[in-house]
Amino acid sequence: MAKTDVNDFSDPTVMAKVTELKKELQRLVKAIVDDDEDCSIESIDEAKEKLCALKELKQRRNQRSLSLKLLDSLTCPEEFRCPLSKELMRDPVMLATGQTYDRPFIQKWLNAGNRTCPLTQQVLPHTILTPNHLVRGVISQWCRSRGIELSDSVLNINDEGVTDAVRDHFLSLLEKMSLTPPEQKKAAKELRLLTKRMPSFRALFGESLDAIPQLLNPFSEKKSQTSIHPDLQEDVITTLLNLSIHDSNKKLVAETPKVIPLLTEALRSGTIETRTNAAATLFTLSALDSNKALIGKSGALKPLIDLLEEGHPLAMKDVASAIFSLCMIHENRSRAVRDGAVRVILTKIMDRMHVDELLAILAMLSSHPKAIEEMGEVGAVPCLLSIIRESSCGRNKENCIAILHSICLNDRTKWKELREEENTYGTISDLAKNGTSRAKRKASSILERLNRIVNIIHTS
Repeated sequence: MAKTDVNDFSDPTVMAKVTELKKELQRLVKAIVDDDEDCSIESIDEAKEKLCALKELKQRRNQRSLSLKLLDSLTCPEEFRCPLSKELMRDPVMLATGQTYDRPFIQKWLNAGNRTCPLTQQVLPHTILTPNHLVRGVISQWCRSRGIELSDSVLNINDEGVTDAVRDHFLSLLEKMSLTPPEQKKAAKELRLLTKRMPSFRALFGESLDAIPQLLNPFSEKKSQTSIHPDLQEDVITTLLNLSIHDSNKKLVAETPKVIPLLTEALRSGTIETRTNAAATLFTLSALDSNKALIGKSGALKPLIDLLEEGHPLAMKDVASAIFSLCMIHENRSRAVRDGAVRVILTKIMDRMHVDELLAILAMLSSHPKAIEEMGEVGAVPCLLSIIRESSCGRNKENCIAILHSICLNDRTKWKELREEENTYGTISDLAKNGTSRAKRKASSILERLNRIVNIIHTS
């Protein structure tokens, strides 16, 4: 068997689709291999379909490679060249200004945040790209007259591996989000599945400023989310989660006016799956510092803290992750303290729920004076000391001693508890010897102060 050239799939127009198919194949083959007795016939058939699709892409790639080599040897008319790439257009599309470009290059321009036409410098009223079938037909005819047959795979697959058929289906689903409730439910369910499985489908939402508002059409009327069918609400929220995974979408999703208020309201209402996915979406969006500030200002921390207090096992990890990420900027720490995070988090830690994540949040909040005051009132000191004694996790011990250090620097009445702990168990001395480098520094600092206090007592 001839060795396959690794460059066969290097073309960016098919790479996304190839990667997607390979991931699906890995999933299916694993499911087939792991299921020794009841191997699903459907899984085998689906795997065969994916293999056939990969074979077809390979054949298309070879055909395209030959076509492009021929094209390189010809000089095409200037009007067939993209104004941005200066190369023959394979997928000509029109901007709102009427100017025609090759889709991958104008899409790259728009994805970079530009909202003007490169040729005219006019501000774009929208970023929808319309296929220019006339120019495409003329280019195809010109190629055929020179013995070059450009297949559909050459002309209508873009950088993300998106065909016109996929794009048309995407647009039709968005249109259905403005129709009757049953049609909205069906379209939302399909959008949820497609944005989960296909990176290219997630990328389509970034092509137009109107796509996400269209997705949210069921919520555009002046009615409470509680009047929306729970399945529809869950599917739309989960679609937003899927979209936010795509790095290029994070800014667009968060800055779409209705999104964060919708997610904030979803934290309060809907199924636990909806509320959990709303928290997960906020966590994913908060990867950008600008989004952290935007989400904090929106008031989303309070419902996140309320959901944390409820303590539902399905939601806890996503909620804790969202709060941690948001509190990485100073202004959100103040908001979290104001909204009651300290008492809720300490109560959960005392119940030994998600201790790792919650201790990390508490350590960040311990830089806030009001948080330190509340920790002392709620009984944080004995709780944290017991975790240091019991836990085998170095990071947890480090967070505990760092919090204790902050508490005792601001509240001298707590030194007595630390002295009794040290006399009884030697907890702090042990950490000063065996902890992480940061834990050693904090523990040693506490021991020095304890020794000074003891000396003062003895001399007086």
